[in-house]
Amino acid sequence: MALFVDFFGYLSVVFRGCTLAAQALAVGGVAFLIFVARPRVPRLAEAGYTMLRRCRFGIALASLGLAAFALLSLGSDLAALIEILGFERADPLHADFVRAGIAQAGAGLVLACIVLLRPNAPAALLVIPALAMLGASAATSHAAARLQHQWALGAVTFVHEAAASTWIGALPYLLATLALPIEGKELYPLGRRFHGLATVSVGTLLAGAAALSYAYVGGLDGLYGTAYGVMVGVKGVMAASMLTLGFFNSRRVARLRDDPEGPLLALRRFTEVEVGIGITIFLATASLISVPPAVDLREGRLTLAELGARMTPTWPRLTSPEHSELALQVLQAKLDAQAGGRAEPAYVPGAGAPPPYLAEDVAWSEYNHHWAGVFVLAIGALALIERIFRARWARSWPLLFAGLALFLLILSDPEAWPMGSISFWASFREPEVAQHRIFMALITIFAFFEWGVRTGRTRSPRAALVLPLLCALGGAILLTHSHALGNVKEELLIEYTHAPLALLGVAAGWSRWLEVRLPGTAAARRASWIWPISFALVGVLLILYREA
Repeated sequence: MALFVDFFGYLSVVFRGCTLAAQALAVGGVAFLIFVARPRVPRLAEAGYTMLRRCRFGIALASLGLAAFALLSLGSDLAALIEILGFERADPLHADFVRAGIAQAGAGLVLACIVLLRPNAPAALLVIPALAMLGASAATSHAAARLQHQWALGAVTFVHEAAASTWIGALPYLLATLALPIEGKELYPLGRRFHGLATVSVGTLLAGAAALSYAYVGGLDGLYGTAYGVMVGVKGVMAASMLTLGFFNSRRVARLRDDPEGPLLALRRFTEVEVGIGITIFLATASLISVPPAVDLREGRLTLAELGARMTPTWPRLTSPEHSELALQVLQAKLDAQAGGRAEPAYVPGAGAPPPYLAEDVAWSEYNHHWAGVFVLAIGALALIERIFRARWARSWPLLFAGLALFLLILSDPEAWPMGSISFWASFREPEVAQHRIFMALITIFAFFEWGVRTGRTRSPRAALVLPLLCALGGAILLTHSHALGNVKEELLIEYTHAPLALLGVAAGWSRWLEVRLPGTAAARRASWIWPISFALVGVLLILYREA
């Protein structure tokens, strides 16, 4: 169970993010069904009824997913709590979060049953379980733990989540509708109805975000000086990008009135990007929920002077300390000498205690990041050379990702296989190592897929989507990335380097997606500049990375 407790923080964020995303798809589907789809069905004939069937199926699938992830999240929380406190002290049968988790899963099952068994159920019958799942989610938010203004903050959280779910969660249903054989003159009123729903939702969302930021962040120093504030900033950047895409999509909807076929493909493709960024926002929200509000961290906040000192560029470290000089190796050698032979392992992954960390370990980490930056900067540069000069020799740049993965596999975690004494499978007990190796697998996969696309060896259109999807996924996973350091400021300073890397990964993935999905268009040409520049910027940030 100690192994599970070690993974608890990471699993909690992932499960909570998936639960929030599924909840948004369920609630957003209900809103789309009531306010957008149903009023148009009599005029849309068979296509309209297909739209309703797809909408109900999506709601049912999302609701079942919500129930599953809510129970997984509840189970992981309970297991960790019982392991730490014991069953009697944890008293799980009377814990509020247990009741809330069960209520949320139950509401998801009820909503799924209604849309599957009663296709023409009245709106009120759909709204009640949707509101119940939102209420249960609000009951496990930061508001539930406040000593003051608990009900007021809970109500604001409820409205905020409802608005986010109605806006972002309804987008996939709009996307499914745009794929139907519906004439442009009928898509226009559908699009206008959705635009009205989104406008109200966004206005409510922003008002709720402002109120919660005032209550939980408090001031400017809470925004830049705490992990909570940094994640609020990350969410703000992604929400702003979604609002920008939504603004241009609303103009495309308006053009459907005069030019029914003109902007339809672009409308669909940009909506796909909105959906992807929206799901990433829910992962960021889960990460935000996992850290205490900024107002609760009055002491030990990061100052601007400390931030400036860490972010001041220095010459990259291109040589590393000797492996034998690292803290764990020094400690193990000392224990072996005292035992007169091979002693017990100085560090057991999954045991709950962090490994030792010295200045040499900091230097080793910086060395890895800086060389990784050299790889990624070279990738971005070669991709731009291929883009600008049509240079055939530069088109094999994806293979550099495979080289980067091999470099990281050998050197990124020196205490584990192949350099350290911890075996390959045992190393996965450490959340940070496991996340590193997930990234290595991702970049290896898209290296060979994109190389095949670039060189013409792979002609499948779907193969070209592997790079953008894995870039976007990598950015989303990076938002859940954690470091087991004892110094809170050190964790936050590292977060300052990872947050922009995650945002650039998301930007690179979805801009490449648009280039592939909108071939030959002005939007594709503009997007084709964004992703290689994003790669180059990632390389620069890695080269400038510092831990001391």
